[in-house]
Amino acid sequence: MNSVKVFSFFDEITKIPRESGHEERIIAYLQHFAQQRSLECKTDEAGNVLITKPATKGMEGAPIVILQSHSDMVCEKNSGIEFNFETDPIKYVEENGWLIAKDTTLGADCGIGMAAQLAILDSGNTPHGPIEALFTTEEETGLNGAKALKPEFLNGKLLINLDSEDEGELFIGCAGGLDTTARFDYKEENISGNKSFLKTGFYGATGGHSGDDIEKERANANQLLMRFLYRLSLNTPFNLCYIDGGNKRNAIAREAYAIIAIDPADTVSTERLFEEVANEVKSEHIKTDPELHGEILPTAPYQKAIEKRVAENLILLLNGIPHGVLAMSMDIPGLVETSTNLASIKIEKEGVIRIGTSQRSSISSARYHAGRRIESLFRLAGAKVTHENEYPGWKPNTDSPLLELCRSSYKELFGKEPVVRAIHAGLECGMFLDIYPYLDMISFGPTLRGVHAPGERLEVASVEKFWTLLTNVLSKIK
Repeated sequence: MNSVKVFSFFDEITKIPRESGHEERIIAYLQHFAQQRSLECKTDEAGNVLITKPATKGMEGAPIVILQSHSDMVCEKNSGIEFNFETDPIKYVEENGWLIAKDTTLGADCGIGMAAQLAILDSGNTPHGPIEALFTTEEETGLNGAKALKPEFLNGKLLINLDSEDEGELFIGCAGGLDTTARFDYKEENISGNKSFLKTGFYGATGGHSGDDIEKERANANQLLMRFLYRLSLNTPFNLCYIDGGNKRNAIAREAYAIIAIDPADTVSTERLFEEVANEVKSEHIKTDPELHGEILPTAPYQKAIEKRVAENLILLLNGIPHGVLAMSMDIPGLVETSTNLASIKIEKEGVIRIGTSQRSSISSARYHAGRRIESLFRLAGAKVTHENEYPGWKPNTDSPLLELCRSSYKELFGKEPVVRAIHAGLECGMFLDIYPYLDMISFGPTLRGVHAPGERLEVASVEKFWTLLTNVLSKIK
């Protein structure tokens, strides 16, 4: 298998902590890698690493090719699992042709892209022109590394992004994104009288990437929790003591729970209502989220709760706020054009609840409008709203010479035409074009599934095809 070296480097990468925003150790690893091989290496203030390798013999006149991936990963784990992303290596197994991390994210997004770059840099027998291997930081939290690039950092005019997730598909466009965050300030109220305290939650949802998986109709645990709390509020008085749901802005919420205080006489009816809602949502999502389940359990008492007015506004808002696809593309069949993700509900500190959402669109005006729609609802509910982490989309160029080379190479190697398309997820390519408007770019990769969620997996056979295509394309750029 020609991709053995790719898997070897990937295994090394899984042992290095690299949560987005904490990439110090993977940056040091890359710098040491270059030093060991006497390759030129530079690092900018944002932590972006560029390793340069000269052309192989006979390819000295070829143009510079930039190979690019991001060095960070989304760190998600199942509740109840003891795992520290700051210290522990990722645990994965090979089953039925897939590498799988069962209780955490695998980090194949974009660790396998990094591994392919390192394999090229380490290889002595792969023909290629001059290589600039770019490893960017904080892609998963706002493309911050790509935003910080300076025009003089790169010299190449051809760029191959290795951050795609479907073998056999060549990507030439992506959506832009925007985060819309609400802050609710509240006072704590004393809980009076004799109360029963219940922890109500939804767990085991499939989750996934808030761009690439948004059209798959998967359950959002935040929405399910609000569905129950709204139903409960119609007939049963209760105090909302605590709430927590979702996590990363670019992941569909898999788990959410609330702690409520009720009159003991309402305990049985509350449990019945919860079971009714839990059975409803499990039935509705049996195909997309087979492990989805609800739990309602007695819990330790609280002395204080979120003030009634804020709790009521929060439940009304989040029961009605949109999540999912807002519009499909009229230009590219099957492509999501605009979407929104209800990502997280967090008590940030005493007196502050923060709601995280993200909007994506391949059309800038539609992205802004989606963000303003969400902002309007937040403001109606009394929240303070901010927009951040904006990044541009990547407009497809169907006349790209690099696309034509990759398309013809794929057909020659595998006897069939690749699929050429845009993606609703964000790629750094749009940001690169803002800084380097002359770039000719394409993105491809092996097959990944379940990214940004525990159970993320990488198809082994697709890595071999990915590697074969990459090396073949590099050998033909002259």
